[in-house]
Amino acid sequence: MPKRFVVVASDFSDVPGLPVGLELAEALTVAAQQLHETTSPHGTLLTAVNLAVHLLPGAEHAGISEIQRGELRRTIAWTDEVVRTAESPDGDGSAPHWEQLWNAPVARIEDSGTDGDGRLLSDLGLRSVLSLRLRADRRRLTVLTAYSRKPRAFDEASTRVGRLFTAHVSLALQSVTVREQLTEAMRTRDLIGQATGILMERLDIDAAEAFDSLVRTSQRENIKLRDLARRIVGRTGRA
Repeated sequence: MPKRFVVVASDFSDVPGLPVGLELAEALTVAAQQLHETTSPHGTLLTAVNLAVHLLPGAEHAGISEIQRGELRRTIAWTDEVVRTAESPDGDGSAPHWEQLWNAPVARIEDSGTDGDGRLLSDLGLRSVLSLRLRADRRRLTVLTAYSRKPRAFDEASTRVGRLFTAHVSLALQSVTVREQLTEAMRTRDLIGQATGILMERLDIDAAEAFDSLVRTSQRENIKLRDLARRIVGRTGRA
């Protein structure tokens, strides 16, 4: 996984409004390249939270969480332990601002010290929060959240940079997920092909009969076809 987090948040902290200069374009290009160099969805998420701290003006910590309706959630990438504590479902903070993300792409807490729902964050020294929706469907949200120890650290410029960044993260995550699925499909196809060939030789049957035998055994034993094929190939390898 790439670890070249070269974007400096201070590059944009003094720019009013939407930063649209060459520096931002170059920073987002570097971030996109590093995101697309990752080789797994988890690697993409880890890269994203580290880049967020370097790219988003005001950000000091960042995490990515999955949220399901009914307040079930889990943190899947984080920059440090304070983020895990802040986003832990075991804590007394239920992150009510995240509920806004079912209907809006952004949610912010300007100062947890004065927000009645932000006591856990305030106790952890996290005063400002910027949450950005990465992916959403009817039952689940994926959210990138940046934190700062300063109140009112995230302004409109931070939010707009964050939305540009999360667009790149979403594209990279979709791309690496598809690549991983295709790779797994190829491996599964090859594995099933090997298992089919083994059954053809052992039972003196043709390819269609061997495949049907695999499917019937899979259904009877309630085991996935690829796991059954792996078992057959593994046994042959040990023989």
